[in-house]
Amino acid sequence: MLNSLDTQGRPEDTRVVVAMSGGVDSSVTAALLKAEGYDVVGVTLQLYDHGAATHRKGACCAGRDIHDARAVAARLGIPHYVLDYEARFREAVIDRFAASYAAGETPVPCVECNRSIKFADLLDTARELGGSVLATGHYVINRRLADGSRALYRAHDADRDQSYFLFATTREQLDVLRFPLGDMPKPRVRELAREFGLAIADKHDSQDICFVPTGHYADVIERLRPGAAAPGDIVDLSGHVLGQHEGIIHFTVGQRKGLKIPAREPLYVLRLEADTRRVVVGPRAALATRLIYVHDVNWIGEGALDDATRREIFVKVRSTRPPQPALLTAGRNGIEVEFAGGEEGVAPGQACVFYDAAHGEARVLGGGFIRATEPAMLVQPERIAAHA
Repeated sequence: MLNSLDTQGRPEDTRVVVAMSGGVDSSVTAALLKAEGYDVVGVTLQLYDHGAATHRKGACCAGRDIHDARAVAARLGIPHYVLDYEARFREAVIDRFAASYAAGETPVPCVECNRSIKFADLLDTARELGGSVLATGHYVINRRLADGSRALYRAHDADRDQSYFLFATTREQLDVLRFPLGDMPKPRVRELAREFGLAIADKHDSQDICFVPTGHYADVIERLRPGAAAPGDIVDLSGHVLGQHEGIIHFTVGQRKGLKIPAREPLYVLRLEADTRRVVVGPRAALATRLIYVHDVNWIGEGALDDATRREIFVKVRSTRPPQPALLTAGRNGIEVEFAGGEEGVAPGQACVFYDAAHGEARVLGGGFIRATEPAMLVQPERIAAHA
């Protein structure tokens, strides 16, 4: 049974703008809505110079993808527009990504793209095209509550859930956003693509950050931020120099490989100090994090966050990890999240997404970005003995 957009009025009287990336998910979204009788308009965003990424598996929004989106629209018999968003995307996403990485953070550009481009600029464009609803192929659920408001929930298929990247969606945006695939497993989506006769039914899913088609982040950052790859010291917790590196942009918190330091125990990147260009390493035990401080918070749960807020929730600090129990506290120092059991490899710049403990971890309450962390245990600064 096809999904309904839960809109007012008859489908044929409702114009729906579909964000079409050229992939399977957004293409099936457009096909489903067209089959339901909605007045569907497809829009594809050209976000970056796609020359190098055009034919690479796993890259999205490139030249091949624009061609595929146009072909799907023609197959469905719907209008299709390609919009040049390159300048806006570079300013809002790529430049911020490079600046964050150069500052020793671990940014999540997909969150910024959804927040600043797809659910802001594109939503404005959808209205200009006469659309009352903007639909995408994200795996997440937008559900109407008893009071008429809407809430965001994790997708039915936990392996496909993309709620981590959509925590910045506002209440106002939820009123006009729809995600028809939220209740579907991916195999069913591919089956539907074949049933609709779409040539992209077996197309590979996008996996990499779209503007880093090679997967080598440092190359992009060094090109945009000359000097960001300045060399520096690799030090232990006591500050003792163990070796040198070729730029902090080559490292992330929790990393083990690539240090090239002989030692009697495995070493992990504990933190990156951009000001001094130091990479601090230590034992795995020192990776455990007890408390994080979150800023730039978007809250879409009931009520509001105030100085009296103290709430048990679940959180995700990485998209691939399951939600973990934690305590959220709002006070004079901002939003604090304390892990019930600790978490490893937490870095400034990462997104911290809140889930409602009272709804089986399913409902998204919002989230923010990690500003700072505190270790779960004090690890005595010790000089790490290297092999002779």
